[in-house]
Amino acid sequence: MQASQLLKSLSHPDRLLLLCQLTQGEFCVSELENLVGVGQPSLSQQLGILRKDELVKTRRDGKQVYYSIASDDAFAVLQLLYERFCAKTAE
Repeated sequence: MQASQLLKSLSHPDRLLLLCQLTQGEFCVSELENLVGVGQPSLSQQLGILRKDELVKTRRDGKQVYYSIASDDAFAVLQLLYERFCAKTAE
């Protein structure tokens, strides 16, 4: 059941892009917006879903909210996906 829920969360292109970027570290919302090219309303919606699914965690520093991956299982899957697909697009 956990695997199918993880794969369901990863199946949305914007969520997958967000999580792929988060394998590289913690980012605030404006940094994520620039990195993935997703507009603020959609970005907030997708981050909310990832929070609900307990795949990301937040940390507040003043007015900034920082996101990072919360699930070890998701991180392991995403590291592989990043190596195979995301890193190639950055070259």
